[in-house]
Amino acid sequence: MRLFPKIILALIVLAPAVSAQSQRPANCEIATVQDPERQVLSCAFGVTIELDAAAQMGFLGVTDGGAPDVIELDSGAVLLEVAPGEARPQIRTPHAIAAVRGTIYVVEVEGDKTSVFVIEGEVAVTQRDANGADVILRAGDGVDVRDGAALEARPWPAERAAGLLARFGR
Repeated sequence: MRLFPKIILALIVLAPAVSAQSQRPANCEIATVQDPERQVLSCAFGVTIELDAAAQMGFLGVTDGGAPDVIELDSGAVLLEVAPGEARPQIRTPHAIAAVRGTIYVVEVEGDKTSVFVIEGEVAVTQRDANGADVILRAGDGVDVRDGAALEARPWPAERAAGLLARFGR
């Protein structure tokens, strides 16, 4: 697997959707890795995407270079590594929109909320169904996004983030 300088995003979501394999861009190679078992898409536009067994996602707005504008994630868990200066697709979940600002972060969707935690760097988070202001999260900050609730950045326990990254053997 080709590794890029670290900009990692892990997304965890629980809802039905379209298979990632059927939606992958043509310029992405796919491999299966173990411990835990997951699929890895290595894309020519500078993004590597690891999908757990339950991941369901699609790509929207694919450009001529094959880079998507949006990754729509509806179920399972996904970890992304984005090469600096390369494609920076927006990540959409049922509750939130996360935009890469050069970072490592985790996104989890459970029932009526999406949670975002930043390990390194910055992430802008906005409610998907609202026109409200976004929050900028920095290392150690997290936010729980619920429809109609104000966004509030707060410190997250290390155990919570570590539990999410364990799904990718990290």
